[in-house]
Amino acid sequence: MTDKNVLRPQLWKPRTVEETISVYADWADTYDKEVTERGYKTPARLADVLAKFADKQSLVLDFGCGTGISGAALKTLGFEHLHGTDITAEMLDKATASGLYEKTWLSTAGDMDFEQGSYEVIVAVGVVSLGAAPPETLSALIDKLGIGGYLAFSYNGPTLEDGSYVKALDDEIASGRVECLFRKNGPHLEDVGMNSDIIVLRRK
Repeated sequence: MTDKNVLRPQLWKPRTVEETISVYADWADTYDKEVTERGYKTPARLADVLAKFADKQSLVLDFGCGTGISGAALKTLGFEHLHGTDITAEMLDKATASGLYEKTWLSTAGDMDFEQGSYEVIVAVGVVSLGAAPPETLSALIDKLGIGGYLAFSYNGPTLEDGSYVKALDDEIASGRVECLFRKNGPHLEDVGMNSDIIVLRRK
């Protein structure tokens, strides 16, 4: 029987890109089952909030889409036009096979290989976080938004505690180039007792 209080301990620790890819490549086949067993609520929470702000006919980029759990949550809320990208081929293969996305592609860490304004909405569920993408990824994603575009993302418990990610968010809001429309803490991995912040920004 799986111990719900144990989740891969290396997840929320700083590591190299190569180590991150290796962790998720090894996890791809059991990822959905393991996080679902632990009450993974963040994708559904984010989709529910985003639906209150963004047009459901928007072209949405699921940045760091993983196996497609976040895409499934968006589809459930009526978002029809989804593209997905991830740096781990094994995870992306699952997302592609799900049929949720009109387009998927394998990306390289640190490369935002799409044009500014090409997506009206960018989502990043559990991506800009400790042990995954660094804090400066937030600024890079905002750079890719057109005026009025939305960025919806999450910060999990360890990421909030780290401090550098919250500073990156505070700095972006203080710069005046984005408006924070929503930020609220709630269940992330409910059965483990971990929470996350859901955040929605709009580019000015």
